[in-house]
Amino acid sequence: MHLSDAHCHLQDPRLQDTLTDTLRECRARGIHRWMVNATREADWAAVTTLATTEPGVHASYGLHPWWQAERSPHWACHLEMLLKQHPEAALGETGLDRWMKNPNIEDQIRVLEEHLELSRTLDRPITLHCLKAWPELAACLKRSPPSKKGFLLHSYAGPEAQIEGWVRAGAFFSLSPGFLHPRNAARRAAFTKVPLERLLLETDAPDMPPPETLAILRLKREDSQHLNHPANLALCLDAVAADRGMRPEKLVLQVEKNASCAFGWV
Repeated sequence: MHLSDAHCHLQDPRLQDTLTDTLRECRARGIHRWMVNATREADWAAVTTLATTEPGVHASYGLHPWWQAERSPHWACHLEMLLKQHPEAALGETGLDRWMKNPNIEDQIRVLEEHLELSRTLDRPITLHCLKAWPELAACLKRSPPSKKGFLLHSYAGPEAQIEGWVRAGAFFSLSPGFLHPRNAARRAAFTKVPLERLLLETDAPDMPPPETLAILRLKREDSQHLNHPANLALCLDAVAADRGMRPEKLVLQVEKNASCAFGWV
């Protein structure tokens, strides 16, 4: 079995002490590709290093809404230069977030629209984060549509009733291990409405861990914080297969095809 992680943060400092072992454990379990998403200018270089040194790692560059206030005055020019230097790279993680403390939604929209313009002009797929700002996101994409290659709504937590509209707009949707918690049962159930050809799997590692009783492997820090091991991607495959009444080995063929389509992977 070969699986692709459509969204993760392997550059996260919390993973660095154990990253070599972590990737070896993932590969032993059939996980062979990772879309590693930057979140701020300060980690673009780390993402580049991973993508150029670790087989199967792909880079995606962007500014997450939580870290946009840290950006430099010339961030957009730097991002464009980086993308041109790495023609195989994607855009994101970027998006809109009203869940965060004191969100500046107007500034988030400006930054998002710059990303969308780059997606369109450089013809790159883009990964979008959205929490409690779905009307604003829809308006942004209408004003400034991304590349026709489409976009990923990672860890989709929007209304089930909007899935059909997002599909028409070109969306892919990825489910993460955090949705396997009983408290997220409604979010998990919404993924049964996602067309099979638009479905991806992700970990969002080291965040969005599954319930401790389900975790395939665990990562613990000295402060006892439980982190999401990227090997937990297989939990998402099993959960989606169970929800759809499919055999995992059949489902994996489709989601791998979807990942290649979404990101232009060969």
